[in-house]
Amino acid sequence: MDWINDAGLWWLIAAVALAVTELMVPGVFLIFLAVAAAITGAITLFFPELSIGGQLIGFAAWSAVTVAIGKRWYRDYPVETSDPMLNDRVARLIGQTVTVVTPIEGGQGRVRVGDGEWSALGADAPAGTHVKIVGTRDGSLLVEPMEMLGSE
Repeated sequence: MDWINDAGLWWLIAAVALAVTELMVPGVFLIFLAVAAAITGAITLFFPELSIGGQLIGFAAWSAVTVAIGKRWYRDYPVETSDPMLNDRVARLIGQTVTVVTPIEGGQGRVRVGDGEWSALGADAPAGTHVKIVGTRDGSLLVEPMEMLGSE
């Protein structure tokens, strides 16, 4: 067997290289391409007369299939995390106490969050009032004055 000219072995080497790269740079995507390359390599070993065009089409098709299976798997079995709001900056703001910087009048104003300002929706409040973030709507923070929170 002339392994240098055997496309099936090159596909299997590519599969291993993709899998190792996935381990070094985790992104949960290259593994699906590694599986597609391994399938393409196995098929090419059994059908050595398969043209390079056929191999590439097969790789593209198997890539689509494995990515679709992976997408469904992660939708049905989501990865648990100790911080479910890790990448949801707005959700992480809920519950924080912030300061009104532009008076909330007619239900709209601005609040200081950290070193930035956000538009805010809520009961009228003068500048300097401390309010609590209770939610979001259309890119604005929903706030309530601190006094209202204890009276309910």
